[in-house]
Amino acid sequence: MADTLDLSIYVQRQGDGTAHLDLAVEGIDCAACIDEIEGGLCRLPGIVDARLNYTNHRLAVEWRDGAVSPTDVVEELQRLGYRGHPFRSRLVEEEEDRRAKWLLKCLTVAGFASMNIMLLAVSVWSGNVTDITPETRDFFHWLAALIALPAVAYAGQPFFRSALNALRNRRTNMDVPIVIGILLALTVSVVETINSAEHTYFDSVVMLLFFLLCGRYLDQAMRRKTRAVASNLASFRAEVARRIEETGEVVLLPTAALNAGDRVLVRPGERISVDGVVISGSSDIDESLVTGETTHRAVRAEDQVYAGSMNYNGTLTLRVTAAGKGTLLDEVERLLENAAAAKSRYVQLADRVAKIYAPVVHTAAAITALTWIMTGASVHDALIAAIAVLIITCPCALALAVPVVQVVASGALFRAGVFLNAGDAFERLAKVDTIVFDKTGTLTLPAMSVINAGDVEPRLLEAAGRLALSSHHPLAAAVAQMTQDRRPYGDVLEEPGQGVWAVVDGQEMRLGSLTFCGALGIAEKIASTDPMASVIAFSWGDRQTVLLVRQALRPDAVTIVQSLRQRGFDCRILSGDRSEAVAPIAAMLGIDLWRGNCKPADKIEALEALKADGRKVLMVGDGLNDAPALAAAHVSLSPISAADLTQAQADAVFLGDRLKPVQDTLEIARRAHRLMRQNLGIALIYNLIAVPLAFLGYVTPLVAALAMSGSSSIVTLNALRSRGRAPIMPAAPVASNSILVEGA
Repeated sequence: MADTLDLSIYVQRQGDGTAHLDLAVEGIDCAACIDEIEGGLCRLPGIVDARLNYTNHRLAVEWRDGAVSPTDVVEELQRLGYRGHPFRSRLVEEEEDRRAKWLLKCLTVAGFASMNIMLLAVSVWSGNVTDITPETRDFFHWLAALIALPAVAYAGQPFFRSALNALRNRRTNMDVPIVIGILLALTVSVVETINSAEHTYFDSVVMLLFFLLCGRYLDQAMRRKTRAVASNLASFRAEVARRIEETGEVVLLPTAALNAGDRVLVRPGERISVDGVVISGSSDIDESLVTGETTHRAVRAEDQVYAGSMNYNGTLTLRVTAAGKGTLLDEVERLLENAAAAKSRYVQLADRVAKIYAPVVHTAAAITALTWIMTGASVHDALIAAIAVLIITCPCALALAVPVVQVVASGALFRAGVFLNAGDAFERLAKVDTIVFDKTGTLTLPAMSVINAGDVEPRLLEAAGRLALSSHHPLAAAVAQMTQDRRPYGDVLEEPGQGVWAVVDGQEMRLGSLTFCGALGIAEKIASTDPMASVIAFSWGDRQTVLLVRQALRPDAVTIVQSLRQRGFDCRILSGDRSEAVAPIAAMLGIDLWRGNCKPADKIEALEALKADGRKVLMVGDGLNDAPALAAAHVSLSPISAADLTQAQADAVFLGDRLKPVQDTLEIARRAHRLMRQNLGIALIYNLIAVPLAFLGYVTPLVAALAMSGSSSIVTLNALRSRGRAPIMPAAPVASNSILVEGA
């Protein structure tokens, strides 16, 4: 008797009378499985919600406590043809790694077989071999068969298993007609080889498998990368905290044991473990997770701080407002998971077509056989006609229609400096009508620079840069870039919250705040040249200077944003930075609709409002606080300089300091989507012409196989057009109403 796993220990009871269970689901092959699983489970009495994350195959199920048992959920999954077991990240990752290695082996076998069979085909049909004998041709065909049959048997396993599993559970998927077409094409080729026919189609079959496996392996690799990097969000959590007891004693304990109102101590260099308010102390903290702003924020008594922020140079005493599950960091993780699950419900174009394609093909073949028998034909002739229909309607062209375009268009994106993270990104990018930019690190360059370096005496600038090498402050890092000599001065001391100093050539040298360097007298005049820049002072003996530091706009930001707006895209800014810092950037770019001081939830709220308004939003961002918004948007882009977590949630990542890849991505995606639709149209027209001919008996299985191969070739050649360049298509018109605040 099989052992039964007690799943009750994995069930989480909620305060509202519902129960929650996370399951890892095996057997998911395409995005179409999402609707089947979620719909099937929601039909169970008592189920409140079922959400499947396609990226990590994590199924979250909620039900009214007592109405359903965990076993009922697992059994319903089994009835639908899937296996479910408690979600444990480590086991899921191991299983995904095994599957990725298996797919890679299948892909390698298919690629090796394709190359060898194509060499044989070239040998037969090459213009240099004009005197080939029938015996030699047959020998080559048998060699092709000996290569193709075992190669298909091994490399086709992902499709064979998926199709068999679907048929066992009385359903069809895209893999069912693919497998039928592959098997029939192989059968026809073997029969033709036995009969010493002139044509066989082993090369077409193996090449089809190779393309399909390319798409499946890339999809698997993308999901593995996304899951692995997204799981690193836990690294921003501080698992322990130092609580200050009533007696004044400091006790180290798990963060989960803290309560609102507790006092905690945060030392320099530690990550803040709770949301709280500063009671005493002052420091600079990095809270890019919250605002996306890379400049450190100076905090003091009564200032709010958030879990996940890094404390740099001062000791802080905090009063806890939220710990563990109630923190902003937890909210980011929850928003991220919910947004990713919502995006994963998008079903690719080929999957949507496959829902009706498979039953139509099978029905057409069955009707053909019955009609021939009813009109007095023999069973043999009826079967031959039915096989011709099945072969001629083999979804080779359909199966290649999208993957081939994706492969070619991905190459075009690569040449444009863009790397895809999602297989269905082309389809979503093609529908974009609204572009929402983050500011810091997206419209601006991620690294700060000294913008008045040309006005500073070179010797002073060089000395300031060498002294800055001993500081960890981001403004000092910008100054450090100004020196050619990368050797820091010796015996450099640091005044917390003020700056660094050293004695060089008998004179004191300082780098830091205006007061620390005695530069208040010259600061106002220099700072007035760029009010939005941050200032850092430098003094050496009786000489002082003030350096202006800020992030500069990307070199082509103004040109690209203007170009996108001229093409009809509605461009906006959603930034976590201060409104007074966003306003001049928006003005320079000509963007009227913008909003500052946005937290992660604010950005998602704005994107949801745009979605409700019928918009298809492209989100472009780089900060950790942008990760939930990138996952929630219809489609998303991130610069390569973005945080790993942010890159994982983006559908594509672009290289370089320019924004042009954003425009190139939209251009290539629109062209690729147009070619995908054209390819599907070619496959449809081909079937509308070929099926009636096969039904009437004018097409033999051999001619059907040739026609099938020809349609696949046409689709492939059409896909190659996505390598070229074409002007971007106008964006869809958008409504005039807005949910963003217009900058004043």
